[in-house]
Amino acid sequence: MMRTFDAIIIGAGQAGPSLAGRLTAAGKKVALIERKLVGGTCVNTGCMPTKAMVASAYAAHLARRGADYGVVTGKVSIDFARVMARKDKVRFDARKGNEDWLAGMQGLTFVRGHARFESPTEIRVGEELLSAGQIFLNVGGRAVVPDFPGIRDVPYLDNVSMMELGEVPKHLIVVGGSYIGLEFAQMFRRFGSDVTVIEKGPRLIAREDEDISAAVRDILEREGIAIRTGAECIRFFKTGDSVGAGVDCTAGTPEILGSHILLATGRRPNTDDLGLDKAGVAADKRGYITVDERLETSAHGIFAMGDCNGRGAFTHTAYNDFEIVAANLLDNEPRKVSDRIQTYALYIDPPLGRAGMSETEARKTGRKLLIGTRPMTRVGRAKEKGETLGFMKVIADAETKEILGASILGTGGDEAVQSILDVMYASKPYTAITHAVHIHPTVSELIPTVFGDMRPVE
Repeated sequence: MMRTFDAIIIGAGQAGPSLAGRLTAAGKKVALIERKLVGGTCVNTGCMPTKAMVASAYAAHLARRGADYGVVTGKVSIDFARVMARKDKVRFDARKGNEDWLAGMQGLTFVRGHARFESPTEIRVGEELLSAGQIFLNVGGRAVVPDFPGIRDVPYLDNVSMMELGEVPKHLIVVGGSYIGLEFAQMFRRFGSDVTVIEKGPRLIAREDEDISAAVRDILEREGIAIRTGAECIRFFKTGDSVGAGVDCTAGTPEILGSHILLATGRRPNTDDLGLDKAGVAADKRGYITVDERLETSAHGIFAMGDCNGRGAFTHTAYNDFEIVAANLLDNEPRKVSDRIQTYALYIDPPLGRAGMSETEARKTGRKLLIGTRPMTRVGRAKEKGETLGFMKVIADAETKEILGASILGTGGDEAVQSILDVMYASKPYTAITHAVHIHPTVSELIPTVFGDMRPVE
């Protein structure tokens, strides 16, 4: 038996349910298929639970610094069971909210199971066959497990299993010095773990400029996190009750023993078991589905949104994918992916807020550049809060006055960078900010000053 719909959505992550809402509101008959948890990575194992844990870690860190503010706190201890219970309430409430929304959506059929293509218009879920003229993929991604020597011989954690820990690791070895790994590293250091970060490359978060990378390393090392970069030949072994990592760095101990290993070495799309070949949907060598500016795949009528299309790896880009698809299909509004300005944050404390190009990327354009910087030690709000680590950096085109990018590593950086992003989307020159009046005392009030102090790049 085959059931026919106007549209089939595979995956109930950030983009899928929102698109289902728009399509059903337009009178479409829609099937939404999910094989595991409604809400996807963000709700269940990503943004929401991890940031809830980051908040608990921040509270512990601030309590330990009570004397700096004239507050007597006494010895600070961690009730890890309550930390995890708080995290679970945040994610379970969000998941239930999504499930209740879908359950009450008129015109939607929710199907549990693993979806696979039978043809460009047919999807099999177990014994059931569904068909539709339009199919939308929102299947997300998962952690990469590199084929390190010995990795199958030791227990290891990923971003999902970290959410289920029952105790604080005595010594957490984090493999991967990028966004996910660094957030967990600082978080668990504040919970009381010894932490070592192992990075194969010469520096942390290689996507960022060298000055940002160095400042982030300094922030983490100040808290007692050991960092080993240049680990060219990572390997693993078990010895007694401990797990070990061989790093073969040019300096330092060649082997590190710990209680737990977290693999944070990247992610891969959940596209290898969809039967894409049966639908004529092309993917690159890493498994990311190839899409055009409207997010349509190589097969007419099939679209890919979110992590699986390789055009963004964040909740906000997945949601924007939904908006682009809905605008083109339902609103006769020709929106496209290339209209999107790169923006994201690294949620260590203090956070890094990013918008547009890095300095490295801007230099590669060949434009004449202006760059301005300001340490957080010269930001009044940061001094008042006693959180002065980090700095601001802004980049503009010297001839057109176009803002090209910004990095704010410091307290409130993830929020403050939004004001720069909004001016970029408005296609206004940086003078729109230098002439603005911001609230005092805030971090954002210094952004006009940073733009006003820009100097030409040599």
